[in-house]
Amino acid sequence: MRIGLFTDTYPPFINGVSTSILMLEKALKKQGHQVFIVTVNPDNMSYKYENYDHVIRIPGIPIGIYDYRLTGIYPVRAINRIKKWNLDIIHSHTEFSIGTFARILAKQLDIPLVHTYHTMYEDYVHYITKGHFDKSSKKIVEYLTKFYCDKTASELIVPSKKTYDLFKEKYKFERNVHIVPTGIDVERFYKERLKIDELTTIKKELGLKPEDFVIIFVGRLAKEKSVEFLLESHVSLVEKYPNCKLLIVGSGPDYEHFIQMSIDLGISNSVIFTNAIAWEEIPIYYGIADVFATASKTETQGLTVVEAMAASLPVVAYDDDSFKDVVIDGLNGYLFKTKKQYKVCIENLIMEKKTLYKMQKQARITADQHASKYYAEKVLDVYKSALEAKQNEKKFIDKIKDVVKRGFDDHP
Repeated sequence: MRIGLFTDTYPPFINGVSTSILMLEKALKKQGHQVFIVTVNPDNMSYKYENYDHVIRIPGIPIGIYDYRLTGIYPVRAINRIKKWNLDIIHSHTEFSIGTFARILAKQLDIPLVHTYHTMYEDYVHYITKGHFDKSSKKIVEYLTKFYCDKTASELIVPSKKTYDLFKEKYKFERNVHIVPTGIDVERFYKERLKIDELTTIKKELGLKPEDFVIIFVGRLAKEKSVEFLLESHVSLVEKYPNCKLLIVGSGPDYEHFIQMSIDLGISNSVIFTNAIAWEEIPIYYGIADVFATASKTETQGLTVVEAMAASLPVVAYDDDSFKDVVIDGLNGYLFKTKKQYKVCIENLIMEKKTLYKMQKQARITADQHASKYYAEKVLDVYKSALEAKQNEKKFIDKIKDVVKRGFDDHP
């Protein structure tokens, strides 16, 4: 099958969506399919062609939100090259400019369009409105989301039941919605793949001691990730367990704010901020931790949760639908709703070594079920559904044409 993936974010960008697309691309190629990428050029305002024209990077302008860029919705210079790809399926991963381009091309070339909805945009409206007109802005987001996903896509993919419920219950979406959790390269995070000297070096650089119990958070440091919850909860943990450390890996718009907050709370000696870490080094940081924690309520799935489990880390997560598909309370981690519950969860893992060991094993087993090969297989099933629907649509149109033609032929 010849598959075109259209996305606003792709490596070297590092985020959940680009990771998802990279994993899908690799897994599809392993199964013998040809994969082509249409994305944004992050470096300059020119077209760029990579990997023997299998990757087209379209110039775009910065929009002031992270590293995202906005391209034209119909970049003419890319069209002839894409036509030569002779695609069987177009799979869009964005609702913005590249996604609109995918929608236009799918219609123009009569190719089935599959769309994956990655982001709960209603939770990110504040970046645009700055706190003003949030209610009306969310209605606009709802309208645009329903329009893009309902009126243009042959099949829709979402990563979790939480997102499925958004479309089916809130948006009253009538088309097919397929729940396909994003797969990851789980083996990349296996602890046995890490070198002891690398772990030792990182621990030394971060000032960690052998007896320290390390809680890790990996992600973008922004308001919607609820990092403040982890910092505020850490105050009482440190009072009782001085060797309990909070390791925060990542960067973002609120990076400096969270550093200052740790100082104001008097826990700066027990909280370690790494800033942005290279993608290939992330497994090392999971490898020096004892447990992964997140209080975010805005995830569609939470890939870092699966990454942590692949590194044999129990996960302590906010009791949100986005995590319930992965975190099984009491088996491979804990779910919480309050700071008191969060503290109890962490204390159990500090004090009960048998529980910690059991959850480490179960976390690894859970992560293996989210390997990228299974992800690709499920996505391929959706592609087949889209192709079958397109074939049935063509057969129906051909029948109508035949009936009309015979009607004219029979007319005296």
